[in-house]
Amino acid sequence: MFKIGYRTLKTAVGCGLAVAIAQGLSLQFYAAAGVIAILSIKTTKKRSYQSAIDRFVACILAIGIAAIIFPITGYVPWAISIILLLLFPLGVTLKVTEGLVTSVVVLLHFYTLGEMSSKWVINELILITIGIGIALLVNLYMPSVEKDLKSYRVKIERNFQLIFQEFAYYLRHGESDWDGKEIVETDALLQKAKEIALLDIENHAYDREYNYYRYFNMRSKQFEIIERILPSVSSFNACVEQGEEVAAFLDHIADAVCPHNSAHLFLDELEEMRKKFKHSPLPTTRKEFEMRASLMHIVEEMKRYLILKQSLKIKAREAGKLGSHKHLWEGEGLRLQTVTIKVRNWLKR
Repeated sequence: MFKIGYRTLKTAVGCGLAVAIAQGLSLQFYAAAGVIAILSIKTTKKRSYQSAIDRFVACILAIGIAAIIFPITGYVPWAISIILLLLFPLGVTLKVTEGLVTSVVVLLHFYTLGEMSSKWVINELILITIGIGIALLVNLYMPSVEKDLKSYRVKIERNFQLIFQEFAYYLRHGESDWDGKEIVETDALLQKAKEIALLDIENHAYDREYNYYRYFNMRSKQFEIIERILPSVSSFNACVEQGEEVAAFLDHIADAVCPHNSAHLFLDELEEMRKKFKHSPLPTTRKEFEMRASLMHIVEEMKRYLILKQSLKIKAREAGKLGSHKHLWEGEGLRLQTVTIKVRNWLKR
């Protein structure tokens, strides 16, 4: 179905408005204002501001160099080559490469006119200001991606739950018909979620340290741990007492995958499990030794998994920057989850 995106709409409106203003002021080369506006409209506010600075600085450089070279060489084609040989390296050095195309347009205007009087310099400066100004104006509106980010968060957490449940099933039965599609899907979801979260950071003024991007980055690191656990789980093919305990723990983790921070409770439970494993009778066969070693690897990796979540909340609290996305770190659901875990641990005693 034919659809016009918000950026396309902003570009069309911005271009027409810039040309209308420049033409209304009877500026020479007024259509160039529309071109500058189009080039300056970016996907985020931050990129638009940076683009505006780059273009303005590059155009000032071009005007300055042209003002020196054209009077010496005259308005001849090879004079343009000399100016560009000076302009481009200088633009790269000053890190304003994005504005070089716009500066060349300005340069060619002077070449076409055959003079660089103050009248024409002012004409070009007004054109640049109109084009950049309109682009910044229309880019003040950026649609909210909060709904998309929440959707990705829910999908990723749901996949984490399914993966842990499948791990637990395999540890109990030594086999499974799971095709592992959630592994591939979660990797793609995390990449896309971080891209959107990064755009959200560049469009809003809330603290960039503790937001959706940091949350999804934490989930990415946790996902790396899940991928490291996968070989140990898939190689497990014997039923041992400790396997059932680890499977039960993974089920508990699956039930508690959420934005809220209850990692410290699970870390306590994990530490108790580690102590119990250390005081268990030594394995009697090579196979049992290998299975116990695989389980210990899973336990150690799960400790790292939980520490990642715990450290994220601690850093946010210490910095006092939970920000507008405070719901990512704490909420009412944590209270019920805490009580549930404590009751479960009490019943096991």
